[in-house]
Amino acid sequence: MMRSASRLAAEQVRVRKRPAIEREKSAGGLVSLAAELYSVADVLVDNPRMRRALGDPATPADGRAQLIGGVLEGKVSESAREIAEAVVRERWSSPWDMTDALEVAGDDALFEAAERDQVLDRVVDELFRFERILDAQSELTVLLDEKPVAPERRAGLLHDVLGGKAHPITCALLEHAVRSQRKHTVTLAIDELLEEAARRRHQSMARVISAVELTREQTVELTRTLSEIYGRQITVRTAVAPAIRGGLIVRIGDEVIYGSIEARLSSAQLAMVAQTSRQPME
Repeated sequence: MMRSASRLAAEQVRVRKRPAIEREKSAGGLVSLAAELYSVADVLVDNPRMRRALGDPATPADGRAQLIGGVLEGKVSESAREIAEAVVRERWSSPWDMTDALEVAGDDALFEAAERDQVLDRVVDELFRFERILDAQSELTVLLDEKPVAPERRAGLLHDVLGGKAHPITCALLEHAVRSQRKHTVTLAIDELLEEAARRRHQSMARVISAVELTREQTVELTRTLSEIYGRQITVRTAVAPAIRGGLIVRIGDEVIYGSIEARLSSAQLAMVAQTSRQPME
């Protein structure tokens, strides 16, 4: 979990990177910017000495910015260098948090590209659908998370599963989640991406799983009800899982609301076991 110094630094970077991102006039330029930021993060992952030097809060911020600027001069775009310099200027609790901030900046550039192309809804929906695929296929999750396997092979497996049907921006976000040495699991990476997409819209996201597909009217009513309960705008993403038999399972952040028949049966079975265990033996 990110400590207070890094949380403050992340908020500062969120503001300071905006001019560089907005300078890119096309979605294609933003996609290229994201790739550059991911590559800068990879450089820091592979170079512990440089990572520690750039993440040392005891050294002058200008000196850290000059160091990364010199390393990147002529190798990345002006926007990528500017964002990297903004990241290393901040005081981070850990050099790893600084490295993660570069990856988050890459994600942000891709989400900005999706907004420019008016496909953010599609990208978010595809991320959510792929998260559901991973939930249902644990073996696939293990294969995508298998770090000893070359990143190229894991990325190849990802694209085989996607089958060319996902938007290129979705593919770029997922491929980075698979290739990154900093992502603990693909499912956690997707979860963070979905939360970031909701944050961009000043909303919270509810992941809703139902036994049968909800109608548009039901989805609208559920969105309204959840927004009233939580006192903020909630966006709803739905998926179908017949195994839950009936009802809904709603997840908002770390909170999970179980309203499925399967969950009720499980609770009833646990209650019966507990009651039986309390009965005296004859």
